Amino acid sequence: MASLKDLRVRINSVKSTQKITSAMKMIAATKLRRAQSAAEEGRPYARKMEAMLAGMVGTLASRETAPKLISGSGEDRSHLLIIITADRGLCGGFNGNVVREVKKRISVLRQEGKAVKVICVGRKGRDGLRREYGGLVSETLENVTRAGAQFGPARDLSRRLLTMFEAREFDVCTVFYNTFKSAMSQVVTAKQIIPFELPAAEASAAAEGALAVGSYELEPGEGPLLDALLPANLAMQIFGALLESFASEQGARMTAMDNATRNASDMIGRLTLTYNRTRQAIITKELIEIISGAEAV
Repeated sequence: MASLKDLRVRINSVKSTQKITSAMKMIAATKLRRAQSAAEEGRPYARKMEAMLAGMVGTLASRETAPKLISGSGEDRSHLLIIITADRGLCGGFNGNVVREVKKRISVLRQEGKAVKVICVGRKGRDGLRREYGGLVSETLENVTRAGAQFGPARDLSRRLLTMFEAREFDVCTVFYNTFKSAMSQVVTAKQIIPFELPAAEASAAAEGALAVGSYELEPGEGPLLDALLPANLAMQIFGALLESFASEQGARMTAMDNATRNASDMIGRLTLTYNRTRQAIITKELIEIISGAEAV
């Protein structure tokens, strides 16, 4: 049985941990309000950009003559996977869920004989892949969302991807991230960003002929406009993924720290009950010894 001193030390330790988790919960809740607002406000821009590009793609006579960001490199041998995670833990399954999905995709691609490279945005993605697929990680970007999701890092990463694509370092690029649904729900999303892929709604409309040639009149023409819009869309899609991931991270951390705080309260209650019972047992034992000694005299 633990001594009273051991129980007091453990109770104080759990109380200290509870203070930390409670503080982290409040900080995450404060960040979540701003991050959720930013993510929700950023979604219409990304969707409208995709819809506009989908309409322009519909005016092309042939995708083979389109820019390479639409037509692709003509091959499907090398895949670049971008995984967006946090730099810190203590956020439940936020990081593990994305890493698990990326591992599945890597396994499938390698079984198909594809070459795979990985760029990690956040340390936890690299740490999660290190044991099985550490050799595939070509680069890790840290502290990208330390001050929140910003457009600057998204623009820099998009330029880096364009340079790599032009150098034929990969044929297809897919980004993996958590889409924010609520503080308790985040959905792992895999989105192909190079070559440009029609959104589901626009792809369905194109199959039905809704995106017919001539539905848009473009000046000075499709080529110059697409050359300007496609890189901007790439940066916007990456920025949208960062916004969603940051909001999801704060929601997951707030929920995890709330659960930890509640568990600490329960543990403190159980330890306090054990402490009181142990103390009462010691007092009763001492009284029995005193009474027995008095009767013996």
